[in-house]
Amino acid sequence: MSDLRSPEYVQLSTAAAITLGLMPGKMFRTECTHCLNLLVTYPEGCRANCSYCGLARHREETRNYAERNFIRVDWPTLSYDEVIERVRAGGDKGQFQRMCISMITHPDSDSDTRILLKKWVQELPHIPVSILSNPTTMVKSDLVQLKDLGAEIFTVALDAVTPEIFEQTRGKSVESPHRWEKYWQTIEWAAEVFGPEKFGAHLICGMGETEREMLEVCQKIRDLGGHNHLFAFFPERGSLMEDWPACDTAQWRRVQLARYVIDYAGGNARAMHFDEQGRLMDYGLPSAEVSRLIQSGTPFRTSGCPGKEDDISACNRPYGDSKPSAILSYPFMLDEDDVVLVRRQIKE
Repeated sequence: MSDLRSPEYVQLSTAAAITLGLMPGKMFRTECTHCLNLLVTYPEGCRANCSYCGLARHREETRNYAERNFIRVDWPTLSYDEVIERVRAGGDKGQFQRMCISMITHPDSDSDTRILLKKWVQELPHIPVSILSNPTTMVKSDLVQLKDLGAEIFTVALDAVTPEIFEQTRGKSVESPHRWEKYWQTIEWAAEVFGPEKFGAHLICGMGETEREMLEVCQKIRDLGGHNHLFAFFPERGSLMEDWPACDTAQWRRVQLARYVIDYAGGNARAMHFDEQGRLMDYGLPSAEVSRLIQSGTPFRTSGCPGKEDDISACNRPYGDSKPSAILSYPFMLDEDDVVLVRRQIKE
């Protein structure tokens, strides 16, 4: 077993590795990612057992932790000092607008995240830092420390949007330590500690929830002052849900558009209309405004922490939830052909 562990080492996404020139390859219709996504890493792995995650504990017998895929891609391991030096030397060609430290469920994850954050802020203060947290191991004072050390944005990967789905996919039902109540408590702490526009939640669409349930949670996060970062469910190879169907495209497009209406277009889920099955029927806006939003293409781009431009996510996660041949989250500006396809998909 490898002994490469944080804080001396980190894993980084394939897109970040390509952007830094560490891996060969090109990404379809985009040259780079604008967010350096880092993951704390330990030979023992993550102690959680989320049923949809490629890093889950149950994979111990099937694949070396350091070689496991996560959100569809591999995450190579590199010395943290080397990552910093490569960025300092311009290895990203000035593309990185943000860095994100993703935590896992491990006894050292909290303290090591603080070490990584402090060093980054000292060495590269011009690139803001987001934290993708692990609420299960955290208390409120941990959030205060992270903010004091320079973290700009704090996010919580709630993922499942109902207590029942959360329990079935991340809780006791799958021998995992996460609890719905603790995750929501941490979101509320984030609203208090980091403040409006500086916190958010990751939500996965297509794990059995209705569109109404998804958008009610989006509205709750927005009411607290946060933003919603959507992921379309895509079955992770080797996960307990690897045979679960990928998110329905029409459902995904409706939710993407409605989430944008809630987060950025002044809309409200309470003004939207749903059928008896919870399917979205009306966005609560004039049809001309809905059409204008669709035509802009912006609601269908990858949602995440912001970069230099207010309406474009720095965290564009190229092909993290779909194949390039059937794009769900667009990591680039949509062209007219893309918009025509999206309009057709919404109506399917």
